[in-house]
Amino acid sequence: MTHAYTPGLRISERTKVASHRILPLLGDVVVKKGDALKAEDIVAKTYLPGKVHAINAVNRLGIQSKDLREYMLKKEGDLVQKDEIIAETKPWVKMLKTVLLSPITGTIETISNVTGQVLLRESPRPIQVFAYIDGAVIEVTEKEGVVMETTATFIQGIFGVGGETVGELAIAVDKPGDILTAERIQPIHKDKIIVGGAFIQHDVIDKAKKVGVKGIIVGGFDDEDLRKLLGYDLGVAITGSEEIGITLIITEGFGQIHMAQRTFELLKSRSGAKTSMNGATQIRAGVVRPEIIIPYLGKASGEEMEKPINRGMEVGDPVRVIRVPYFGRIGKIKALPFSPKTIETEATVRVLDVEFPDGSTATVPRTNVEMIET
Repeated sequence: MTHAYTPGLRISERTKVASHRILPLLGDVVVKKGDALKAEDIVAKTYLPGKVHAINAVNRLGIQSKDLREYMLKKEGDLVQKDEIIAETKPWVKMLKTVLLSPITGTIETISNVTGQVLLRESPRPIQVFAYIDGAVIEVTEKEGVVMETTATFIQGIFGVGGETVGELAIAVDKPGDILTAERIQPIHKDKIIVGGAFIQHDVIDKAKKVGVKGIIVGGFDDEDLRKLLGYDLGVAITGSEEIGITLIITEGFGQIHMAQRTFELLKSRSGAKTSMNGATQIRAGVVRPEIIIPYLGKASGEEMEKPINRGMEVGDPVRVIRVPYFGRIGKIKALPFSPKTIETEATVRVLDVEFPDGSTATVPRTNVEMIET
């Protein structure tokens, strides 16, 4: 049988999803294998070292480096408060005394009689890693983190911004081609993840943030509005660490594009369910796609799981076209011709025939489609 291999966009009604919850540096894992957890539960925690501040103490005090320790009121390892006096001169006339104040709350880390500097470190910052999804711990790596697993609806998007968030799923439009307007966002959407249709504008996202919406899932978004949302041009860096007060996932692409009917219906069928989403995206090497995970309360049987991943394309598989003139359209593979064909650009490439829902067909290069793994 003819096969082709191409990056896939996973859209699964029911599948097993594993999530690696790892600390940025060694710490403590506070759960054990087999524990059933909620998304909000802490699985691991650690402390990030505080920022270091350097003070040129000898210049401030007007003394020599070798004498610095004699003028210090604090020693290495001592705790200090912001604006607390940590060193002072001892003149005969008290009015001429010079003092050195701590610029931070933290700890005296180093006092150098060579450089004349005092190094202070801010208090360690606690870091907590949450379960992110309702599920069970299936693997524990000591001092590093855990692997969570759940049976869930799993949908990958094309692009996203904002980090992990959890909330109840709510449908804010009637059809996948509707535009998500400000009027459709209501106070009842506070703390929820809402599903739009074909498009959303920057000012509507502003309203959603004011209402307290945690996340938005929508078909398309304007790249100029993305710059307004972020406050800068994104470039090619990985997203997900933006502090914008909301998480946004685009399921189709940039521009006003109807959300795929199957994606919309799948989300609609899970309305009211607790949902986890992460906008982290990387479109270069080591592809990372934004994700929507909607756990089920019960377990699925084996036959309800998705087909194996990376088996290649076959006739009948759903695909999305990712290049013009059919950009964004979803259809099924009608044929996989073995021999390469010459296309309009005069290049000779491997192609496939796609049948769209309206009955029309098109021949497109295989590199111009991505699989929708169901």
